[in-house]
Amino acid sequence: MTDYSIQARVTGFILEDQTELTLGDICRACAAAEPLIVEMVDEGVLVPSGAAPAQWRFTGIHIHRARTALTLQRDLGVNLPGAALAIQLIEELESLRAQLHRLSGD
Repeated sequence: MTDYSIQARVTGFILEDQTELTLGDICRACAAAEPLIVEMVDEGVLVPSGAAPAQWRFTGIHIHRARTALTLQRDLGVNLPGAALAIQLIEELESLRAQLHRLSGD
């Protein structure tokens, strides 16, 4: 019997909270135009470090937030202020669930 299984090698990297990404990096990672990312910063969806777009630095968490906002816009028609609120509530809910999990000893 011949084994025709194919082994694929997947490579990548994990974006941690400490990873610093430029505006261009986050645009590429999210497949989003620069003006949209700037608008996300203006609306509070993303809060990068740095004073101006050229100095802004983002983390892997920002990528997750931006992708979530893009999904809310695309799939549900939510505007950016609504996406900012939804993301804030989702993160608060996740934090409360983690606290409950720790307290219950599960």
